[in-house]
Amino acid sequence: MRRCRRALRSEDGSVTAEFAVVVPAAVLVLAMGLSAIQVGLTQLRATDAAADAARSLGRGEDGGTAAGRVSQMLPGATTDSSSEGDLVCVQVAAAGGSGLAALIPISVSSCALAGGR
Repeated sequence: MRRCRRALRSEDGSVTAEFAVVVPAAVLVLAMGLSAIQVGLTQLRATDAAADAARSLGRGEDGGTAAGRVSQMLPGATTDSSSEGDLVCVQVAAAGGSGLAALIPISVSSCALAGGR
């Protein structure tokens, strides 16, 4: 009987110790998952902004208007445009978001037919 009591006493606090090890790992996994979602959403917004800017340039609007549209949809992003034959292409580069996601760069491009055709 005494052996059982000693065995039970020796495990006192083991749940607390295991919990103290598991909680930081769970928080890290949660933070990484949320950062991945944030990067994905930022990439979608960057793709939409690049497509909108390319269509704007394709209709003949000036580059400032197109860059303004990108800045409105994705603050802090940089834009670059180029013409390739009948196509007008816009490249958008931005950080993946805030926190851990800011470490991941995002770069997307989109093209539209020039001349409003």
